[in-house]
Amino acid sequence: MKGRLLVATPNLGDPNFERTVVLLLEHGPEGALGVVLNRPSELDVAEPLPEWARAAAHPPVVFIGGPVAPSAAVCLARVGRHGGADGWQPLTGLGSGIGTLDLDSDPDDAIPRLAEIRVFAGYAGWGPGQLESEIADGGWFVVDADAADPLSPAPEGLWSAVLRRQRGTLALFAAYPADPSMN
Repeated sequence: MKGRLLVATPNLGDPNFERTVVLLLEHGPEGALGVVLNRPSELDVAEPLPEWARAAAHPPVVFIGGPVAPSAAVCLARVGRHGGADGWQPLTGLGSGIGTLDLDSDPDDAIPRLAEIRVFAGYAGWGPGQLESEIADGGWFVVDADAADPLSPAPEGLWSAVLRRQRGTLALFAAYPADPSMN
C-alpha cells in the first residue's frame, strides 16, 4: 500500500486521526508508516528550519505528521525539472515526482533541484498487522493518491476532496457532517 492514501472513516474513533488523510510511506510485514497530509500547525517552517524555508510549499508551515515521535521531522519533496537532489528518495507507487528528503542534506545543493517541500513533525505508525486490522474493522478507506495530494495548497479541505473524487457510494462520505447529531 506504499504511496496510497488512508482516509479516516467517520467511525475510526481515534481523535488523533479524525478526518485525516495519511500518505503511506512504508508498508510491509514489520508494519506501516505514514504522514498526515491535512494537519497544518501554526509553526512557520522558517522557525525550526530557516535554511529550507524558501522551498516550502504553501502553506509554509510545519504539519503535524502524526502522534509518533513528534520531535522527529519527516520531509516530502517534489523534484523540479532538473531531477532529484541528494538525499531525495522517490516514493514508489505515486508516480508524481514526490519522495522523501533527508533534511541533513545541503539545502543550497538540494533546493535548486526541488520544486517544493513540506515538513512534518512526527508520523503515524502501526505495528505488524495493526493497520490491516484497523482497515478490516472499517476505520480507514484505502484509495489512490493524486499527484497534488501530498503537497496540497488547501490541506484543510483534503479529506472531503479525496472522498469526493472517489467512485460510487464512497464519494457520499465527502458530505458527512462533522457532528452527525446536528444533521
